[in-house]
Amino acid sequence: MVMKQIQKGELYEHLGGFLKSKGIELTEGSYSRKLEQSCGLMTEAINLSQQGLERAKNEIDEKLDRLRQVIHEKTAPKPPSPEPEAACAPNPPAEDPAAEAEKPTKKAGGSEPKRAPKKNATTPKRKRKAA
Repeated sequence: MVMKQIQKGELYEHLGGFLKSKGIELTEGSYSRKLEQSCGLMTEAINLSQQGLERAKNEIDEKLDRLRQVIHEKTAPKPPSPEPEAACAPNPPAEDPAAEAEKPTKKAGGSEPKRAPKKNATTPKRKRKAA
């Protein structure tokens, strides 16, 4: 929100109107000149402080945006990295068609011996009864 600047003499005029509504009229004299000077100084102080606050707000907003960006970069999910095996593996050599003919082929009926099933390590062992 941007505050409008106070114009020179505006504060003195409003003070004069306020005092007049209370039954006090400002007439030309030394005290009215001092009040006008004081209102001028106060106007400058208010305008300058408002400018400083606006500048400080903008700088804080910029720093907060940078902080949010750093937090976002640190906490954002990382993109999936390429498979190290696939990226580093060399291309397989082209096979010789003559070597293909010499390879033994599997016969239907499974000529390979069957293996015994592996024991499951997660199943508990049974206790033996003492005789």
